[in-house]
Amino acid sequence: MLDVVAVLLVSTATFAWLNRKFLRWPPTIGVMAIALLVSLGIVGLDRLGFTEPVRHELTLLASIDFTDVLMEGMLSVLLFAGALHVDPARLTRLARPIGLLAIVGTALSTLIVGFGCQWVLGLVGHDLSLVHCLLFGALISPTDPVAVLGILESAHVSRDVESLIAGESLINDGVGVVLFALLLDMLHSGSPPTVREGIGLFVQEAVGGVALGFLLGHGVNAVLASIDDYRVEVLITLATVIGGYALANRLHTSGPLAMVVVGLLVGSEGRQWSMSEITRERLDLFWHLLDEILNSVLFVLIGLEFAVIHYTPGLTWAAVGAVILALLSRFLVVGLPVLCFPAWFHLPPRAGWLLTWSGIRGGISVALALSLPPGPERDTVLTLTYSVVVFSILFQGLSIGSLARRLGLSTA
Repeated sequence: MLDVVAVLLVSTATFAWLNRKFLRWPPTIGVMAIALLVSLGIVGLDRLGFTEPVRHELTLLASIDFTDVLMEGMLSVLLFAGALHVDPARLTRLARPIGLLAIVGTALSTLIVGFGCQWVLGLVGHDLSLVHCLLFGALISPTDPVAVLGILESAHVSRDVESLIAGESLINDGVGVVLFALLLDMLHSGSPPTVREGIGLFVQEAVGGVALGFLLGHGVNAVLASIDDYRVEVLITLATVIGGYALANRLHTSGPLAMVVVGLLVGSEGRQWSMSEITRERLDLFWHLLDEILNSVLFVLIGLEFAVIHYTPGLTWAAVGAVILALLSRFLVVGLPVLCFPAWFHLPPRAGWLLTWSGIRGGISVALALSLPPGPERDTVLTLTYSVVVFSILFQGLSIGSLARRLGLSTA
């Protein structure tokens, strides 16, 4: 394990240096692009008969369960760190539009992408069951809060637009995971869940996660208010995040939603009433650095995971179709409503185009795809997922800032 951690950290530091020295792209995008180029180079060497580099990379990736590393490890820290600096007052004002886009929008997008994917695959001569297509729709519809929050920081969009995008991305991944779990249960059992089962799972996961987050958030704020020692207080927040996420898993509630709520409460009430000035400074510095480091490691892993993709010849056009479907569904369920009813969303009309383009997918989509049962169906879903993720991070992520400026939505 020490060797694996050492390789990952050395690789991440090297790629971060190369990005800062030469590319000067946003850190997460830069390190992922370099890691992807390294993987492409290694795969190319393998095609030329030099098999040793790809063997070493596959051995490294085989020792890392990407789904567990992200969903059971990094995600709690990254979501808390992201929510810590989101303005709860703005989220409260935008609660109705965020709820509509995150819950109804994600469900509709799952259907649009799922049925559209089956149609696209049929056009290119690939057969994939409707359940697998809907699973792809469920895992690709939510925007990844880790990717979105990391990229928005360097895009300089206006505060209301940033708050809506950030709030939606922090919530819709929990909704997507619940839909994915329902569809995965259907795949295993061979029969669709009843309405009662679906509502029960949603209440247990989503409502239970939010309730647990409120309890943990208010509890840790009370503990923080009882002392004034930044070293102990930072340790308490870290313990709350790791322990709270583990508790959520034990209770079968949504750990991501719980950590978002805890982050919002500590970042607002806790920052205002429970911390001294020096504690606020050190807490912000600690979580900002931890967020940056883990984000970089995560995006390096996404780039390296290219080596495990079993690319099926003939899926190129299906991958292009998946990218178009992801953008089309995002426009229909998010962009179009904002364009038609901007006042209800508290946004300028042109923000609909930016919200469409900001539908960035990341590690959560890849992790869910990797959690599918092994087989040719998983290989197809993983190929389509990886195509959408790479496109959204490299192309959409790099151009969000310039699009915001053209639409007059940038503060830069």
